[in-house]
Amino acid sequence: MDDQTRIEIEAAAFRRLQKHLMEDRPDAQNIDMMNLAGFCRNCLSRWYQEAANERGIEMDKDAGREAFYGMPFVKWRDKHQTDASDAAKAAFAESHPEK
Repeated sequence: MDDQTRIEIEAAAFRRLQKHLMEDRPDAQNIDMMNLAGFCRNCLSRWYQEAANERGIEMDKDAGREAFYGMPFVKWRDKHQTDASDAAKAAFAESHPEK
């Protein structure tokens, strides 16, 4: 497989993951994703921002989140995010003590 085809396939897989998280499973809470997988939508938006910055494209945290979420983060949060349970908060504190 040539590099361009590999890049296109990787980009398609990323877009499918994004669609899955944003449209198919907006009910999956970021804290639960962090507790289970060690990353969440915010991580993906930060990685997007970092990739843009590495290529000389100025993008701050809010712009990275909006690019990934497809809307301002506060709008997403208000529409989809629920309060984390005490158990989820405790699991997060245990598995991510540096956060």
